[in-house]
Amino acid sequence: MELIANYRKKLLHFFESFVISRSYLSSVTAGFRISRKYYICQSLVATVVVLIVFLILTENHAVVVASLGSTAFIIFAMPRSITAEPRRVIGGHLMGIISGSLFAFIPQLSLIPSAIIYSIAVGISIFLMVSTKTEHPPASGTALGIALNGLTVSVALAVVISAALLSVSHYFLKRYLRDLT
Repeated sequence: MELIANYRKKLLHFFESFVISRSYLSSVTAGFRISRKYYICQSLVATVVVLIVFLILTENHAVVVASLGSTAFIIFAMPRSITAEPRRVIGGHLMGIISGSLFAFIPQLSLIPSAIIYSIAVGISIFLMVSTKTEHPPASGTALGIALNGLTVSVALAVVISAALLSVSHYFLKRYLRDLT
């Protein structure tokens, strides 16, 4: 019985660590109350831009779409972040395309397990971004998506056009955008 009570106590402590405290929740709502116009407008603009990105890409490239969704988050929720700069957004996704395409051509039935190939593609994308000063974390998702699904000219163009569209949106709207984080 004591053993069960001990496990119950540990389980409760484990779940309590995931529960948001009242003080944290009140600070979030206070921040929202002060800047709700920015929260709502920036989320709506991000929704429209991401819709355009989705119209460019197909659902066959879900992993690449997901990385561009993460890019949209950085651009519209953290517009002053260094990773939101156009050079880093476009350059990072270009490095992701290069890295992913290098590993997309390795045959799936090779002696190297797929998980290792995909991991190396992500690692190489990080190396390329850091060494070219085009760090953009979501672009590693582009490398993974291309390594998983392969590279086509249409996907490469869609990623570059989408990254450019997000960067152009950022460029023209930056003076109206606030960091929401």
